[in-house]
Amino acid sequence: EVTAGLLAPPSYFPDNVRLNKTGYIAVDQIIQRSSIPLSPDSFEQLANQHSALVLDTRAPEAFAKEHIPNSISIGIDGSFAPWVGELLKDVNTKLLVVVAPDRVSEVITRLARIGFDHVLGFLDGGIDAWKNTGREVQNVDRIDEKELDDALKSKRLIDIRKHSEYVSGHHKLAHYNIPLSDINMKMEDLKLYQPFVLQCGSGYRSMIASSILKSRGIHNFSELRGGFNAIAENHPELITQ
Repeated sequence: EVTAGLLAPPSYFPDNVRLNKTGYIAVDQIIQRSSIPLSPDSFEQLANQHSALVLDTRAPEAFAKEHIPNSISIGIDGSFAPWVGELLKDVNTKLLVVVAPDRVSEVITRLARIGFDHVLGFLDGGIDAWKNTGREVQNVDRIDEKELDDALKSKRLIDIRKHSEYVSGHHKLAHYNIPLSDINMKMEDLKLYQPFVLQCGSGYRSMIASSILKSRGIHNFSELRGGFNAIAENHPELITQ
C-alpha cells in the first residue's frame, strides 16, 4: 500500500547510488573550482571545446524574453534538481550556467547534490554581456490565457503535466498529453503536431519543454503563461475530465 502508484525512479538515481558507494568530491571544493566567471568569448569557446550544455537557471519569463540559442531552461526557483536529473540524465555532462551573480554557489551546490559536479563556469555579466558582443539571442513566444481561444483556432493544445494531473482535469481542447518527462521520446510526434501551444500547471515545466524543443529545431509553437492554473482560475467552464 505504501508503494502503490509510485513512478519509476528518475534516470539519474543509479549514478547517485554509484557515487554514494564509491565516494565523491566535497561540495565546497566543487563550488571553488566551478565558480569561474567567464567572458562571452570564453563561455562560447568552452561550450564548443567540450560540447558543454548551456543551462539557464533564470526565471521562465526572463528566459522567454531572451536566451542563448540551444540553451536549456530549468529555473532555480522550482523543482530544479529533480528536473535536471530527469532530463539531463548523465551526471558527467559538462555544464555552463547562466545565473544571477548572487546565486552561483546555490546553483552549483544544488547540482552537486545530485551528482552533477562538472560545471565549467558561469556567464559573467549574464545575458546582457552576451548581447553586448553582438551575439545572437532567441526568445519563446508566450501567450496569456486571454489569447488562448484565438490561438486554438489554428493550433493544437499540448498538456505536458503528469498523466495523473491531466486526468484529474484539463482544458477541453487539450487532446494531447505528453508529460515533460517523456518529451525527449516524443520529438517526432511534436514535429507533426506543429503548430501548437504548450501548457503545464503554472508555466515552469512548459518553459523547460520550450527550451528543449527549440534546441532540437522545433520553433513553431507558443507557450501558455500561467498554464492550467490560469485557465482554471479564469475559465473554469473550459475544464473537463
